[in-house]
Amino acid sequence: MPAWTDTTPLFWFWVVMLGLAFGSFLNVVIYRLPLGQSLWRGRSRCPTCETRIAAYDNIPLLSFMLLRARCRHCRAPISGRYPLVELLGVLCLALAAWASPSLLSAIVRAVFLLAMVVVFFVDLDHRIIPDEISLGGIVVGIAAAPLVGVGRIDALIGAAVGVLSFLLIAVGYQKLRGISGMGGGDIKLAGTLGAFLGWKGFLLTVVLGSLAGSVLGILLLARRRATGQTPLPFGCFLAPAGAIVVLVGEHIWAWYLALRVS
Repeated sequence: MPAWTDTTPLFWFWVVMLGLAFGSFLNVVIYRLPLGQSLWRGRSRCPTCETRIAAYDNIPLLSFMLLRARCRHCRAPISGRYPLVELLGVLCLALAAWASPSLLSAIVRAVFLLAMVVVFFVDLDHRIIPDEISLGGIVVGIAAAPLVGVGRIDALIGAAVGVLSFLLIAVGYQKLRGISGMGGGDIKLAGTLGAFLGWKGFLLTVVLGSLAGSVLGILLLARRRATGQTPLPFGCFLAPAGAIVVLVGEHIWAWYLALRVS
């Protein structure tokens, strides 16, 4: 573990508590942001009966278990995604602490990882990537990149490479096939990834994301659950790939270079 972290149980207790709190807020973001609803005003409601959820029924993980995954009022089932996202909040903070040499570096990595969770689920549900995440991420990424080991110039180049490369791919695919093969959200997300990870980190992210997408596509084709024209939300592959790179990208590059030398 990095020297700045505290290995006592109290330190990790607060990591877990903060992670659960952030994960609970991510559930709000994932649901409300694509609908254009306020993230700060209005109590959470049951999506089935529209009854306001009381504070004691909104405790991360615990309420889900006590309610046995059902609304207290209408008994409609509560999706298992809610506790999953809460646990992902804990995982994001724990991994950010493990991978970072300082508290500020851990905060930047945690913000990036939490944003990638939002990207994954929003793109999965709505096939969009909110501008609040992608465009805002470019600005934050360029400003904070040195805290994750990426130089400011490298971050600027990475953002430009990300946007321009995906834009060229989108335009080229449109002209060749006559249909859209990549949305504007993916293009802007590429800018965010490049800003946070630099151009090398961005390229590694695209390789990993494309590999994961190809494997899933082949599996779906083999099971006849998709055709060659079935669109897959690329953000769902780029987001976890970017998370891997921000955590262990340097180690992956070192392993790859060692292979080339040997």
